[in-house]
Amino acid sequence: MEGNNLKLSVLIPVYNERYLVRELLQRVLAVKIPHISEIEVVVVDDGSKDGTRELLREFAASEKRVRFIEHERNEGKGAAIRTAIRAATGDLIVFQDADLEYDPNDYVRLVRPFLEDGADVVYGSRFLPSDRRRVLYFRHSIGNRFLTFLSNCFTDLNLTDMETCYKMFRGPLLKSIPIRSNDFAIEPEITAKVAKRDCSVFEVPISYLGRTYREGKKIGWRDGVKALWAMGKYWLLDDIYDEDEYGSHILHRLEHARRFNRWMSERIEPYVGARVLEIGAGIGNITKLLLPRDLYVASDINPHYLRYLRTMSLGKPYLKVEEIDVEVAASLESLKRSFDTIICLNVLEHLRNPDAALMNMAGALRQNGRLLLYVPQHQGLFSILDEVLGHCRRYSKEGLSNDLVRAGFDLEEMSDFNRMGVLGWWWNGKVRKCRNFSRPQLKLFNAMIPILRRIDHRLPWPSLGLLVVARRR
Repeated sequence: MEGNNLKLSVLIPVYNERYLVRELLQRVLAVKIPHISEIEVVVVDDGSKDGTRELLREFAASEKRVRFIEHERNEGKGAAIRTAIRAATGDLIVFQDADLEYDPNDYVRLVRPFLEDGADVVYGSRFLPSDRRRVLYFRHSIGNRFLTFLSNCFTDLNLTDMETCYKMFRGPLLKSIPIRSNDFAIEPEITAKVAKRDCSVFEVPISYLGRTYREGKKIGWRDGVKALWAMGKYWLLDDIYDEDEYGSHILHRLEHARRFNRWMSERIEPYVGARVLEIGAGIGNITKLLLPRDLYVASDINPHYLRYLRTMSLGKPYLKVEEIDVEVAASLESLKRSFDTIICLNVLEHLRNPDAALMNMAGALRQNGRLLLYVPQHQGLFSILDEVLGHCRRYSKEGLSNDLVRAGFDLEEMSDFNRMGVLGWWWNGKVRKCRNFSRPQLKLFNAMIPILRRIDHRLPWPSLGLLVVARRR
């Protein structure tokens, strides 16, 4: 995705706004935003009964940039947003209320942190210094600030306006977050999940033309109570990743073990040079722990992962994203002798022709360049978990050593990694025949990592995988 050719999806939940929604849509479609080449508007009518639905049908029929979806009955803002997210196709996605309280011209401010600072999420704050804002209810603003304060206590963020409508996200990120709230509790819910995902969050000042309850404002004190409930609920629950058609939830589940990812990254980091190619980067679990570098090329063949990586690369000029099939020599033809390090973790076991992959990686390395490899070992542990993950094999030390030599590598180091993981893999895959690890298991495993990494080399049995450092001959 090029920084000057981005698509923005504007999600507009609507309920009984016949007097304002046409003007709002015209303002959204008229806005000009640097680096945004296309604006897509997804409007969800949430069971309106005042003529709004008929007006929107007519408007959408005459404007191809507007996609109109109807709910048969009123389900709430969160439900309408959830429907709109499924339909959105933009690189960036922003929430927009159907009234005129928020000015679409502020999209320009919201977009900039994505392009210049590598943001994942940007909130438009009504309380940061801005050009103007309408002066309205004191008690309402105190309530907003109080809810923001409590949300910050739960999330450890320092937002000034958690309840703002204007929230802009990288598209793939937002689509990977499950939204359970059907009402205004979506605001603290999504804030909690963004915080737990360790997203890069920014705030920018926006203008605000608030309206009175007489003019149609809908949020009330009951929504404040629901927000408090949502803060506590999503502080306790780790419901932060959704499943998708590419099976990305498998990597998402493994990212629950963030300490494990950091453990692995710290093991390989002393061998990582300045110019790096990562094969099979997935959603960047390891990538982001090794940045920045002089050049870091993150690659994959899964289009969903590639889109995720490309949005992550915004604001990071040293991070490039390429579609590379490591089994196909032509995929790396333009990269010959370009890198001093290739990282290939949990990839080789998926390939039908791993020998070709190793030779192709050798060709992309400079002389004495290093290949950092992680593969599962012990064919006897092969189970339904391997099948679900798409593993073709598990390796032995001798077999892997021979493969590396044939491909033109000298083995520098081969070490066992994650001995305790053997027990969980055997129990879940061989005994219980589970198709995944449960969240509680991963959370417990992640919590134990500080202990496990200290005792791993002392355990008397072989490990779940092999960590290899090899040099190009």
